[in-house]
Amino acid sequence: MQQPHQILLVDDEKHIRLAAGQTLELAGYDVVTADGAEKALTLLDRDWPGVVVSDINMPGIDGLELMQRIMSIDADLPVILITGHGDISMAVSAMRDGAYDFIEKPFSSELLNDVVRRAAEKRRLTLENRVLRKALEQQGGIGPRIIGHSPGIQQLRSMIQHIADTPADILIQAETGSGKDLVARYIHEHSNRRDKNFVAINCGAVPEHLIESELFGHEKGAFTDAKSRRIGKFEHANGGTLFLDEIESMPLSLQVKLLRVLEERHIERLGSNELIPLDIRVVAATKVDLKTLSEQGGYRADLYYRLNVVSLEIPPLRERREDIPMLFQHFALIASVQYQKEVPQLSVEKLSALVAHHWPGNVRELRNIAERYVLLGPAYNFAVGDAGERMAAKQMTLPEQVERFEKLVLQEELSRNNGSLKLTQDKLGLPRKTLYDKMKKYDLSKDDFK
Repeated sequence: MQQPHQILLVDDEKHIRLAAGQTLELAGYDVVTADGAEKALTLLDRDWPGVVVSDINMPGIDGLELMQRIMSIDADLPVILITGHGDISMAVSAMRDGAYDFIEKPFSSELLNDVVRRAAEKRRLTLENRVLRKALEQQGGIGPRIIGHSPGIQQLRSMIQHIADTPADILIQAETGSGKDLVARYIHEHSNRRDKNFVAINCGAVPEHLIESELFGHEKGAFTDAKSRRIGKFEHANGGTLFLDEIESMPLSLQVKLLRVLEERHIERLGSNELIPLDIRVVAATKVDLKTLSEQGGYRADLYYRLNVVSLEIPPLRERREDIPMLFQHFALIASVQYQKEVPQLSVEKLSALVAHHWPGNVRELRNIAERYVLLGPAYNFAVGDAGERMAAKQMTLPEQVERFEKLVLQEELSRNNGSLKLTQDKLGLPRKTLYDKMKKYDLSKDDFK
């Protein structure tokens, strides 16, 4: 979706259109002018990606009536009114009726740019929210996405692309909260099994005396409480993907049966002698080092090596800090759709605090903070600083800290400007060559932010 940086400037006075238009163009906006409301209305629709700046006093349709007609097209399209000194009370009343803001003549370039910048950001977020809301309505939720441009995440996506359509079982290793379930679903949705079931079970959440029945199913009368036949997770996932989370929690007595299923590709329901063939991919996930655990006798070594045909590692969030701004924005937009609230603009200070945090809870912790930020607004104190982070910062040299911050600012501005190099260099006050050099230094591409 196009970054909303268009401005429709409506004024019957030519010198106002020229002066204000030049100011906005120098700030990097694409300015369209109209000398009256009739022309302006022909340029607008519900998806128009910009902001309207209009004088109040115009012949024919004045600015207030224009605002009302714009609101009938799209009530969320920001309208900024230009008013004379005698019209202040009228402008205040218009804000109660839905105007975004008003500017009193004569106004400075700085004031105009500031008000327009805030309105354009609001419009951008509104349109992004609509896209997400539409996706939620069509899909019942947003599909799995592995977000980020850090080397570890790029390597993870590349490996998944290579093995997605193969029948090989996969072992995912990652810390708690890193997104093991999401990666498993991503593998399934990007494989030739996507039209079959994705079935997940947390091996650590099912009581030991029930897990065998959960996995393999049972026949009526197989044991005391088996009052009817039950289809197990393996059978339900036949043709698709079975995700075994916290595989390290599986009882040793059951591990040998799992090994046999992985090798022979068939199961028997409890209480039955019938072999049920399986066409299935098993994705297992663990938060511990299974090799070390098997060496200590806490896990079967043969099962570990059978599961470890393809191993995927999800880097913890503290090792992919450059992905934090993009992840935060993604989670904030989802929260804005869920709670029907706009996403407050994130200050550089708050963003720096996020990037500096140690993230013991990984991506899950970041998502929770993004949701609270949308719910509570800019006044919400992230409170993410701790002694561990200060120690981590001390272990970095000053040039390393400066480079990390510089890369963060570049990523944020490129994302804000939808990959536009012209807008980015103007906003950051950088010569074009300097911007290119810095992007090359930090391995950034404008295409990653479109």
